[in-house]
Order: sequence, then structure tokens, then C-alpha cells
Amino acid sequence: MLLWLSDRSQTAADFVKNYLLTHSATGNNVAGNPVTVPASGLTKVYAGAASAAFYGVPLSDPRHPDITGIVQHGVVYTGGKSKIAEHGGDDPQDRNVPVLLVVPGLHGGHGIAAPVETTQIAPTILALLGLNPRDLQAVRIEHTRVLPGLR
Repeated sequence: MLLWLSDRSQTAADFVKNYLLTHSATGNNVAGNPVTVPASGLTKVYAGAASAAFYGVPLSDPRHPDITGIVQHGVVYTGGKSKIAEHGGDDPQDRNVPVLLVVPGLHGGHGIAAPVETTQIAPTILALLGLNPRDLQAVRIEHTRVLPGLR
């Protein structure tokens, strides 16, 4: 849940956080039966300065939301019978994306448990093709590394 408030003060953000975490929400489960979820369907709420810190930006940066709510696993917000939001969140299932590389001549597949970014895919492909990943402007600017464990 991302909210930008017209009053961007910490007091307003704290009020919204408290409201969200102390109110239940009604809804339906997958079978269509009514259910009540605690804390507005959220597991955690970052408000004001905490929201800025969550994104790693200064509080003065106007682009970060005033409220960032981490949704309970399985909760999907709707406007009745149709979904209005289901685009992932901070749940590991939403953030962890499997990447499978099949490289001729590379045997003995293995998993990599280290955190990686999808931006590492392009420079990795170039490296595997024998090309220089630093030929990509974004790689140079962002210091993007190839995926680990492939050399």
C-alpha cells in the first residue's frame, strides 16, 4: 500500500499508520465467504521518515510515499467483485524471481542464494558471449556486476 498525503508531516503520517494498524477490514476469502482481517490487511506500516528510510532516500525527497504498508500474505484489495490491486509487495514471493541460465558447456548446475538484481541479467549475457559488459552505459553508471558463480 502506497499513500501520499496532502499533509506530509510526521504527525499526519503517524495518525494514518495508527489508524491502519488498529482497524480491521472486511472481505471475502477465495471461496467467497466473508472474512475479517486485522490491521487493514497489513503486516507492517512505514510512516513518514520510516517510509523514506525504507526506500533509502532522504525525508526531503518528495517522490517517496508518506505511508508504505506491507500487505498480509494472501490479501488482495478489491472494489467489490473485481480486483483493483495485485501487483506484489514486499513478500519474498513477490520479490524473489527465479532465473534459470542454460549455458552450453557449463555443467553441474547450482543455485545461488546471494541477493541479485534483474539488472544483472544483461551484463551476464554479454559476459557469457565473450563481450564486455562495460560496453553498456547503464553497467558503467550503476556499477552493475554479472551474476555470481558463472565464471
